[in-house]
Amino acid sequence: MDRIRVAINGYGVIGKRVADAVRLQDDMALAGVADVVNDYRLQVAAQAGLPMHAAAPQAEGPMRAAGIAIAGGLAELLAKSDVVVDCTPKKVAAVNKGVYEAAGVKAIFHGGESHALTGHSFVAQANYASALRRSSTRVVSCNTTSIVRTLGALRTAGLLKRARGTLIRRASDPWEAHADGIVNTLVPEKVIPSHQGPDARTVIPDLDVVTIAVKAAHNSSHLHTWWVELTRATTRDEVLAAFRAAPRIAFVRSSDGIVALNSTVELMADLGRPRGDMWEVALWEDVLAVDGDQAYYTYQVFNQAIVIPETIDAIRALTGIEPDAARSIAKTDASLGLTRDFLRDHEIVRREEQTP
Repeated sequence: MDRIRVAINGYGVIGKRVADAVRLQDDMALAGVADVVNDYRLQVAAQAGLPMHAAAPQAEGPMRAAGIAIAGGLAELLAKSDVVVDCTPKKVAAVNKGVYEAAGVKAIFHGGESHALTGHSFVAQANYASALRRSSTRVVSCNTTSIVRTLGALRTAGLLKRARGTLIRRASDPWEAHADGIVNTLVPEKVIPSHQGPDARTVIPDLDVVTIAVKAAHNSSHLHTWWVELTRATTRDEVLAAFRAAPRIAFVRSSDGIVALNSTVELMADLGRPRGDMWEVALWEDVLAVDGDQAYYTYQVFNQAIVIPETIDAIRALTGIEPDAARSIAKTDASLGLTRDFLRDHEIVRREEQTP
């Protein structure tokens, strides 16, 4: 296989970011984008020269009327693709699965769908190998991705016994704030555990994890607070080292003025991140505390972007173009510009270069 030909069905919050990430990969080519709307999102994509397709026959006329050049329908897009990334709204993807199978195209779905849809849920650092050459997988949700990254880091270090977390969730995506959200209140989820803990076990089955979720009146991102019982008494430095050794976890510090969710949003903009995206879990280094065999920490999840690197790795895994998880993760992270410390990454690199 020369380059993986990638189709994207659905050009919303996730789809447009996947499209940009695919175009940064030297082993992938964007075959095209399909959708059923004709608003500013698709008009911008068309102006950027992305090959546009109507995901349903009835959408083609309105899309053309809006000035969007249409290269064909979904069937034509799938015919020239090796893998499709389904970024359509929740539950729509389940209907699409049969279409992809009939076209003989591998498919990636996202966390709005159930594990049962594909029988495999994906986070690159945890189970890349079991996704190799599968016909489909599901990249888990933003919150579940963060749970697997952080608890997986402690598990790899031999430190994780059990974990209990509280999730303060955003009320809506920013672009939908006018239509969906809550004001001046908090809404606890009605079921404990919330679905994120059980969902993490679809990736790492033996995790002892319970989550409680609350929806809050903001839309910038999610905040997690965790209590973890460790396998033994240890030090704060050892826990930090476990997080530092894992991919896609980056440190922030309140001592640097990163004191709230809006702080990192501003930081991403100042760092020149496209769309202000944060693909990493932002973990507060100076908030983390360890007391014997108990660890406590807090981190931020930027829900619009955290699953993008996982999706790129899932494309490589399904097609088998890169069989090694570490190599795919490194390649993806380098292309996007991920870091392990937003303000001090250059110091980490220098220390590693000096280590004999």
